[in-house]
Amino acid sequence: MKILVINSGSSSVKYKLIDTKGRQAATLAEGGVEKIGLAGGFLKFKRTDGSKEIVELGLINHNDAVKAILTNLTDPKEGCIASYSEIDAVGHRLVHGGEKFSQSVLINDDVKAKIKECYDIAPLHNPANMTGVEAITSIMPDVPQVGVFDTAFHQTMPPKAYMYALPYKYYAEDGVRRYGFHGTSHRYVSQRVCEFLGVDISKQRIITCHIGNGASMAAVVGGKSIDTTMGLTPVEGLMMGTRVGDVDPGALTYLMTKHGLSAEELQNLINKESGVFGISGVSSDMREIEAAIAAGNERAKLALDMYQLRITKYIGAYAAEMGGVDIIVFTGGVGENQTGLRAEVCETLGFMGVDIDLEINKSTRGTETTISSSASRVKVCVIPTDEELMIARDTEEIVKAL
Repeated sequence: MKILVINSGSSSVKYKLIDTKGRQAATLAEGGVEKIGLAGGFLKFKRTDGSKEIVELGLINHNDAVKAILTNLTDPKEGCIASYSEIDAVGHRLVHGGEKFSQSVLINDDVKAKIKECYDIAPLHNPANMTGVEAITSIMPDVPQVGVFDTAFHQTMPPKAYMYALPYKYYAEDGVRRYGFHGTSHRYVSQRVCEFLGVDISKQRIITCHIGNGASMAAVVGGKSIDTTMGLTPVEGLMMGTRVGDVDPGALTYLMTKHGLSAEELQNLINKESGVFGISGVSSDMREIEAAIAAGNERAKLALDMYQLRITKYIGAYAAEMGGVDIIVFTGGVGENQTGLRAEVCETLGFMGVDIDLEINKSTRGTETTISSSASRVKVCVIPTDEELMIARDTEEIVKAL
């Protein structure tokens, strides 16, 4: 089955065309359109030989972006399919399903309405995600579409993990609780690491560390999420590239009062001006942070130390919550590639029986590898995430059942 996976944001649409036939699914094409709604919009895509190409599009909207993607996929020279009709289904990454969706679903009018009901708690993400759904609906009205929610995997959390200690009415009336995000990634790597190690997931206590510009962790017991770091929004939890992560709410109200910040200005501060970028004053990119540290930048060093400490603290907390840990998984752009960060985090976990092979760790970037030593009581692995494959598999399963 050929499935087009769409990840639609406010100014971009990323895509992959995946052929799910056989156990090893094949990526036929991938790329994305950027700067939607701005001058200089463009399509970038990867050819089958690995080379990349950029096509200028000018000022475009989301419908134009999806049309550009489909045109490229069917282009006689650059494309990989002859016509739209070869696309059997479209799977969409949808960020927030609230309590309405605990699994992936076939998108219909009722589902669209429920997604829109979540706009209040995900104003930055859900409306943008829906633009991709509506674009496909207008261009390919007969193709089945499936929604795969970032929050769905974490719907197995117990109330004691997802509730905030706010007056209960704000949960009952407004749905204010921890939902968690990156669920598709946490689900994929927790399943894949057990396949990789040849162990039964139903018997494993796993801590999944999705560490990138946006970062979150999850405690997974028997294949089910029981806790995660992100909350009502993707701001809570770990220190991230530009997001603040855990912070005393009193500090925020203090800053609002002292500096006369509006709610919108505060949103911008905690989402785009904080985290690694806010502390270092250099960048949100870990490669640039490491270069700054090498040049003697003390604030960059402080930012990295804070970043690593948050990860270490949550590993300890989740190990306590689960009564131990069998597997720790690193994934995401930073988790897969920043060898020094993995070493620093794991160095402090010796009391838990964690022992990594420093030489194997040092040579491991973006490949499935066990980096723990034979003496380690906890398996530590690097598993590159593949959210698009997970979305494609869910889409295939739902469409085949129609």
